[in-house]
Amino acid sequence: MKKFIYILLAFFAVNSCGIYSFSGTSITPDIKSITVNNISNKAMRVNPGLSNTLTEALTDKYRRFTSLDTGSPNGDLEVTGIITNYELVSIGVTANETASKNRLSITIKIKFENKKHPKENFEKSYASYEDYDSTLSFDSAESTLVTEIVKKLVEMVFLDTVAKW
Repeated sequence: MKKFIYILLAFFAVNSCGIYSFSGTSITPDIKSITVNNISNKAMRVNPGLSNTLTEALTDKYRRFTSLDTGSPNGDLEVTGIITNYELVSIGVTANETASKNRLSITIKIKFENKKHPKENFEKSYASYEDYDSTLSFDSAESTLVTEIVKKLVEMVFLDTVAKW
């Protein structure tokens, strides 16, 4: 019974401090909103929909997993970014010197600003990739590859900005 009481007290202590939530975020109670600016595309090779896809996915992640207002044009937190690289390379070579696998890599540079706690501000690059079989055309594989890469990039940015893992 004593153990149960300690566990219950620990739960209320963590829950009442207002900093940690069970969604994995650690946002101080004075932070109420976040602005995700359009992630612009500055890569040499351009996927015309990537900028919007990445911006919307990031906004949606904050909307679903935090209680922050994502509609504010001047949020307490602000995320700005650019797509710096969108690259397709051959990675696996067969015995007859043809590619067996190709890789799509996307790199973004994110600037995070916490207007209430400036010590948390940072600028950082994130990169992710997906491989696909070279028997598939890039045009047929691109949509699926981009979707998977965007999921990974958004998760990395989310963890660094509001989860701080």
